[in-house]
Amino acid sequence: MTSTASTSPIPSPSKDRTRDGRATRFWPDVWWRLIDLKIGIIPLPIFVVLAILLTVLVQESEIKPDGPTMIAVLVMGGFTCAEIGKRIPILKNIGAGAIFATFIPSALVYYALVPPQMVKAITDFTKFTNFLYIYIATIIVGSILGMDREVLIKGFLKIFAPLALGSVAAALVGTLVGTLLGLGPYKTFFFIVVPIMAGGVGEGAIPLSIGYAAILGVQQGVVFAQVLPPVMLGSLTAIILSGTLNSVGKRYPHLTGEGRLQPDSDEMKSSDAQAKSEAARGQIDPATIGAAGLTAITLYLLGVMAHHLVGLPAPVAMLFLAVFAKLASAVSPHLQAGGFVVYKFVQVSMTYPLLFAIGVAMTPWHELMAAFTLVNLITIVSTVATLMIVGFVVGRWLGMYPIETAIVNACHSGQGGTGDVAILTAANRMALMPFAQIATRIGGALTVTGTIIAMKWIGA
Repeated sequence: MTSTASTSPIPSPSKDRTRDGRATRFWPDVWWRLIDLKIGIIPLPIFVVLAILLTVLVQESEIKPDGPTMIAVLVMGGFTCAEIGKRIPILKNIGAGAIFATFIPSALVYYALVPPQMVKAITDFTKFTNFLYIYIATIIVGSILGMDREVLIKGFLKIFAPLALGSVAAALVGTLVGTLLGLGPYKTFFFIVVPIMAGGVGEGAIPLSIGYAAILGVQQGVVFAQVLPPVMLGSLTAIILSGTLNSVGKRYPHLTGEGRLQPDSDEMKSSDAQAKSEAARGQIDPATIGAAGLTAITLYLLGVMAHHLVGLPAPVAMLFLAVFAKLASAVSPHLQAGGFVVYKFVQVSMTYPLLFAIGVAMTPWHELMAAFTLVNLITIVSTVATLMIVGFVVGRWLGMYPIETAIVNACHSGQGGTGDVAILTAANRMALMPFAQIATRIGGALTVTGTIIAMKWIGA
């Protein structure tokens, strides 16, 4: 006799009953399932409510550059654009989330598809709050505190070799390609190759154009319009290639440390192990998390002070101070664990909203499109690709993970701090931010200084 229990359908906990055996009800069981559906970090019902609220605020001309409104706008815009990029076949494997979050808003602004009052509010909020540097500060401090001391020391000493060799090779190859395509060595080197590796817009294209204008006797704005497109297109190329390397790393895991620059030492220092263990077990209280965030801001402000005293860019000064604090054991393991939590929160919650703000406020779409000529495109891609290939080869030769060194080199061709964020997001390697800052800030400063001296010498 067959048992009825063995033939009767078993209710599915996910459809008919809750996990504790109760019959599923719309409220609250079905509602909770809807709340758990997310677009990025935004629960679906909250997404719908925010969309309606922001539409009404736009119609009533009540979009203001205040904190609550801008958090809603940037989170909505950033995660919506990123979600679109992540769902497109093939493109999702080469960093489309970061690309879409940055460049879709830029295009929407250019084609007047974003209300002017919203564009103004986002631009004012982005520039006046300077929250890009809050992001970079927490990412740098958190990632440095998360490194083993031995790996940190060796990594900072080793990273200069692939960066220097890659820069020289990229300059030679890029200039040669541009010359063969009819651009001429002078124009190719000074107005395409060098801007790519100058360190972005604020620290690269602007001082470079000022120096060029003074030497050539022309208006700075004219020169700036020439050097800006290669900066932006070079950064876009680095984003795409870094996203591609992320896919390569998944297929060939022996080539990547998944964010670690080189293999860890055999025995991790006890303080590092304690900090990582506390963070992993969630044993960090809110006060410690707040203290870690304030520590990051304090180091950034010390970097600002160093900039005024010795001229060193604030993010670089902050980077060195964070390294010193780590090596000198100035930060307790418990506070280090708090730093990890802050780092992860900022990485998950702020990256795409930040990229969206950058796209609206700091990425002129028409300048990017101006660089899309076939000759320029081939020259720029060959320059960035050479920089990354040399980084890959030299990094492997020095015992580092080649994909990580190639991605750090890619940041040398990024759009400054904003480019670093987009490149590392596309590559899913945000832990490399300290090394990316070296490539961008120090590498860019040396490139700009050396190039202006060279142009003056050649012009003389």
